[in-house]
Amino acid sequence: MSAYYKLISRIENLNETITHYQSNIHAQGAWNPHEQHMAPASGLMCKELERFYPRENMRIGRISFDIFGLIHAGEFSIHTRVIRAGKTIELIESEMKTQGKTSIVARAWRMLTTDTSSVAGLEDQTIQNPEHYPEWDGLKKCWSGGFIESTETRADDTRRNGKGIVWQTTNLEMVEGEQTSDFVRILGIVDTANGIVPRQNREFDWAFPNLDLQIHMHRLPQGKWLGLEAIQQYGSDGIGLTSAVLHDIYGPFGRSEQILTIRPMTV
Repeated sequence: MSAYYKLISRIENLNETITHYQSNIHAQGAWNPHEQHMAPASGLMCKELERFYPRENMRIGRISFDIFGLIHAGEFSIHTRVIRAGKTIELIESEMKTQGKTSIVARAWRMLTTDTSSVAGLEDQTIQNPEHYPEWDGLKKCWSGGFIESTETRADDTRRNGKGIVWQTTNLEMVEGEQTSDFVRILGIVDTANGIVPRQNREFDWAFPNLDLQIHMHRLPQGKWLGLEAIQQYGSDGIGLTSAVLHDIYGPFGRSEQILTIRPMTV
């Protein structure tokens, strides 16, 4: 298998696209063996949003994922539709259903593109490219599951619990027999931000799954590598936050946020 998913069927009309997929071991989650990892699942939904009646003068600037519950492995469907049509801004939505229930809802703002190079400016600083960082096996020692096993990871030597820089990539396609765009490949890794700088050492006393994933992009990512400049913070009342500046090999391209529910690990 050279991909995370197999396409079963696709039905397209003017108002909605309905696709059916089958996940495999490479999409396996880290918390439970019978679930999909949010990273490839969100990447697949990005693929559906990307291909849903694209417009040449618009691009996706923000994607907001809400996780409704366990993302069951196996067969599932994704329904993609327009929520708010417009000439300069447009809201589109993808809904993933597993075992007949909503697992993830993703909403994306498509925005008009114009030449703003004369006023362009960034405050986020560029980090070194992945070849300057050593390979890091700590992620695979910390987490199990087929998705984590499918990734290549490099990390800054100063990475610690709660903060650090990590680069990741994967050579697998998102869907069997289909070429994966840079947009889909890179965004299909972003969810791992919550697992690369955990505030605890394995074995965890507290679980900290994220309930959402918010991605904001001031430009589209390019290449195959995602750089995560991540910070994880725990509040004192059971709620935490993982934040990251997102990089590709050309520099920062956006930011991500994940809200966490912090709960004692069950035996």
